Amino acid sequence: MARGSSMATPPPQPPTNTPTRTERLPGRIRDVQRPPHLRRRRTRRILASEGVFDSIVSLAGLIGRPVRNQQGAEIGRLEDIVARWDDGQTYPPVSGLVIRVGRRRAFVPASAIDRIGNAEVLLRSSRLDLRDVVRRRGEVLLAKDVLDHQLVDVEGVQVVRAADLYLAEVIGRVRLVGADVSNATLLRRLGPRRRRPRPTPDRVIDWAVIQPFTEQSGEADGVATEVRLRTTNEGLHRLRPGELADLLEDLRRDERRELLAALNPDEAADALEEMQAEDLEQLLRESDPAEAARLVAAMEPDEAADALRDLPLAVRAEVLRHIPASTALALRQLLGYEEDEAGGIMTTALVTATSGEKVRKVVDRLSEARSHEVDLDAVAVVDGDGRLVGDVALVDVLLALRSDSATRMSALLGDEDVVTVDPHAPLREVAAKLVESRRHSLVVVGDDSRPIGRILADDVLDALVPTKGRFHFPRLLS
Repeated sequence: MARGSSMATPPPQPPTNTPTRTERLPGRIRDVQRPPHLRRRRTRRILASEGVFDSIVSLAGLIGRPVRNQQGAEIGRLEDIVARWDDGQTYPPVSGLVIRVGRRRAFVPASAIDRIGNAEVLLRSSRLDLRDVVRRRGEVLLAKDVLDHQLVDVEGVQVVRAADLYLAEVIGRVRLVGADVSNATLLRRLGPRRRRPRPTPDRVIDWAVIQPFTEQSGEADGVATEVRLRTTNEGLHRLRPGELADLLEDLRRDERRELLAALNPDEAADALEEMQAEDLEQLLRESDPAEAARLVAAMEPDEAADALRDLPLAVRAEVLRHIPASTALALRQLLGYEEDEAGGIMTTALVTATSGEKVRKVVDRLSEARSHEVDLDAVAVVDGDGRLVGDVALVDVLLALRSDSATRMSALLGDEDVVTVDPHAPLREVAAKLVESRRHSLVVVGDDSRPIGRILADDVLDALVPTKGRFHFPRLLS
């Protein structure tokens, strides 16, 4: 893509106290009401400044419009606008124009632009060095790469499509400041040509909360077309696993892969665990086996087994082949149980301790298993032969550590018998035992009374409720 002037202007500092999503009303911006759990993340955005909002220019309406020199003579027609978003700036600056001059495509750097209006672009000089269009890393063609493509609104937690993009001058630079996602804007673009340049911002999302995705890769007409997420993804990392799962379910294949690549392994695994089964199956099937294996291996064992169980046998075998041997063996053991029995929903993320161990040492072991904290609510206590003798809640272990870290686990065992379940027990028996014992989880034991896994209450609920995937009630309170 284009070569443009270097960036020296610092990123604009958003004013304090604005909504992200706006509606145009006479003389002011009105905040669109959001549910409280979304409003809490809201911060002030540049589009809340009335001066900026009133000066926005429609990208869709500008494409195909004349580009004029200082004397007003037309030198070409605007084909696209080039912007940069690889340098951490919230509002990407325009770095140049792609214009059509006869049969030639040429680049005009941002330094040559005098004004970008709704119906034309004026340049500073009548003499220009029209350069060939060469895409530079970190630059995007807004009309080609972003307009009409999927975007993620990380504050509204939704996948949207850009019906239009809005530009405005901010701190001495023309910048991309918002995306319009309204149907009215699509109709405006299909309407009479004379009306197309006028922005119709019924539903504008401030660019500060947008994460863009594109499908382009490779090269076309000598122009490299690879575009990636901008390097600042703080908005994504603030989202809950369920919210990320919703986004993954709504995105297309390439965008899903790009979103997953922007997350760290734990975030990606947590999001996959919250996806609906059919969407997760599709994601894994369309992924490269090695990539699918990486994703599955990062998930909790019971969730990973569920994901693999839904795959065709040939695909499942190929994915397991790329998973580390010890993890693959544990997953194969889980897959050996039926989906409607205790072993089919248990997790093997189990922390055990002997009755003679001190609490301090057990807590250290719990710290090492922190990545499985969602599946840990108790410590299975065993005798010298590894047979289960008790199950101690985490809160009791932590309270004992606070009072006397030298306390031994045997001191925390109660008089009541430990409640266990056989791996082949039906789900309704597991649910009945949970209700009767008033516990949040049960230990699964083999024929030799040795613990082999744990079943949490939310796993039972997920298995018994037909619409699986959003009912992790202990996590809902966290």
